[in-house]
Amino acid sequence: MSDPILHDPRSDVPPLVVVLSGPSGVGKTALANRLLASDAALERSVSATTRPPRAGEIDGNDYFFWPEDRFTEGVAGGLFLEWAKVHGHRYGTLKATIENRLAGGKSPVLNIDVQGGRSVKLLRPDAVLIFILPPSYEVLERRLRGRGTDPDPVIARRLRNAKGEIEHWIDYDYLVVNDTLDEAVGRVRAILTAERSRVVRFRS
Repeated sequence: MSDPILHDPRSDVPPLVVVLSGPSGVGKTALANRLLASDAALERSVSATTRPPRAGEIDGNDYFFWPEDRFTEGVAGGLFLEWAKVHGHRYGTLKATIENRLAGGKSPVLNIDVQGGRSVKLLRPDAVLIFILPPSYEVLERRLRGRGTDPDPVIARRLRNAKGEIEHWIDYDYLVVNDTLDEAVGRVRAILTAERSRVVRFRS
């Protein structure tokens, strides 16, 4: 009896939609950057936001920095796969960004909040949702202060919001504690390897 798989099935696996979520300061961006640098199949999904750029951030590379009126028009026009108001500003994933990545055979990596993660899962049940946890609230506060980008009232608000965000880890497919970046990156890589090997993806 011949083997039904006559070639490497990995070439038939469609690209993944990968969602990384977790409280502000947990290290999602650093983790995503490491993944993107080491996996050519992944490509960053650039979100739109109404918050002003931080020092060194570039429009179109880090975020699309949109004024409130343009963001409102985008919501009304159905341009977003998901959007949410977080820490006083709106963030959203443009449908066109995801469609372009997938059409090019790339797996988009979305660095979004828990509201956005739930929305993506409803619209794309095949998405891989990974929640990034800090080892403790003390470590999270230390990381937020170490960034040197936010005043004390903003840090206090982010820490308050973190407690509510962390409660939603149960809505995700995987949980990764970012104690050390190398270990966290290794765990996420293992998750993506496993997801790319799931038989159900060869059948879709």
